[in-house]
Amino acid sequence: MINDPEDPAGPDAYLARLPIGEPLPFPADGAPSWEIFPYEGELTVRRLREPELPEPPRQGEDGPESCEQCARPDSDFLWTDEHWRLSATDEPTGLPAALLLQPRAHHDLLDLPAELSARLGPMLQRVERAVLSLGGIGRVHVNRWGDGAAHLHLWLIARPTGMRQLRGSTLPLWMDVLPPLPAEATAERARRIAAAMAADGGTAHA
Repeated sequence: MINDPEDPAGPDAYLARLPIGEPLPFPADGAPSWEIFPYEGELTVRRLREPELPEPPRQGEDGPESCEQCARPDSDFLWTDEHWRLSATDEPTGLPAALLLQPRAHHDLLDLPAELSARLGPMLQRVERAVLSLGGIGRVHVNRWGDGAAHLHLWLIARPTGMRQLRGSTLPLWMDVLPPLPAEATAERARRIAAAMAADGGTAHA
């Protein structure tokens, strides 16, 4: 795409409108005013830094040879099959479950083959059912960001039943601040999720 600074809808014009380095106020109805926002007290919006162009490559951008996820053995994961691998966070969190689903092959969402794309929806449903089998799960949030690594990974984050203060888009923020579960409880939850996944095929490693 050719950047044309005279194009009012173009990327150059967009960047030129950003208040780089200037103070930014919180809107009155912005996230800090929401009941579900985990922080209180005086907050300040960070000033925008200059854009980094071209952007630095993400981890694994050069292909599977440089990808940390591709290099991980199946034993690092809770569950695997021919096409998919499911893992937990490296450290316990304060939520009932926080999982990452990724294709075994090195793909991002944009270049995910049609066959895997067709399998993705059913696989997300399958992981959600496995998480719900723990009991006490009000909702399973599915998130994909992708700014850190080029290997597609989708987060499935469980909100505990009744904890409506944790609902919505701020659940990942609460994941950071809630006291982490004991290691033995985290391990048992991982084992149950892996077993629920393996009941429909694949291999449990937890």
